[in-house]
Amino acid sequence: MHTQEIFSTQVLEGRVALVSGAGSGIGLAISRRFASLGAKLVLLGRRAEPLELARKAILDAGGSAIVAPADVRDFDAIGRVVQKAQDKFGTLDVLVNNAAGTFVAATEDLTPNGWRTVIDIDLNGAFLCCKASFPLLKSSRFGGRIVSIVTDKARTGWPGSAHAAAAKAGIISLSRTLAQEWGPYGIRTNTVAPGPIRGTEGVNRLYEQQGRAERELATIPAGHFGETSDIADACVFLASQAGNFVNGADLVVDGGRAWHSPSSGKAQQ
Repeated sequence: MHTQEIFSTQVLEGRVALVSGAGSGIGLAISRRFASLGAKLVLLGRRAEPLELARKAILDAGGSAIVAPADVRDFDAIGRVVQKAQDKFGTLDVLVNNAAGTFVAATEDLTPNGWRTVIDIDLNGAFLCCKASFPLLKSSRFGGRIVSIVTDKARTGWPGSAHAAAAKAGIISLSRTLAQEWGPYGIRTNTVAPGPIRGTEGVNRLYEQQGRAERELATIPAGHFGETSDIADACVFLASQAGNFVNGADLVVDGGRAWHSPSSGKAQQ
């Protein structure tokens, strides 16, 4: 995490943010960062226990948060979460779509059920959260914000994770459509595309468990994996007034991996 403050501690003051996948990893970091900068948090995830731990950490740090266990694939359940946000805080200003599921599988071995499961969690879940949140985001006094966490591999393709790459590419397309349709309502819709982020399930499952961590590190010109705080701060920028004229953008936070050339620098080692 950052050793010094880079935002005003009131930059998100008065805002209410709903974060899916809030119990761990990037979602937890975003939630804690938002709370430290004045936002009230609605913590969404399938399991109550990690959400309660996240809420306790936020409360212990002086923030405000409620837990809302639900499955992003269930539109009625998400509707109840949004209603809970309204009942508790009176509004909803920011939606962060972070819930995701993936696993390593060559496309020839990927089952139809495996494909459907990841598409349903990642892409359909993001759509359902956007759809359920729209009425409150439309009425936000700050101008609503939607930030969806995707991947830089959505642009290039992702061998071994065709399902996740396709789902995230779909979210980018959805976000650009909503940027145009919902922009006139004051809602700004953007995506953040992390590269490999240290300490996350994604890096552990996709790289460390596969014995590919060093090879992946060699593709990052910055020379190191990212931190969850890097993604959280990108989301703060987009959720705050600083992002008022940013709409339909994909903010890539990957240390330069998207532009890596196998013939350059560290990749030759």
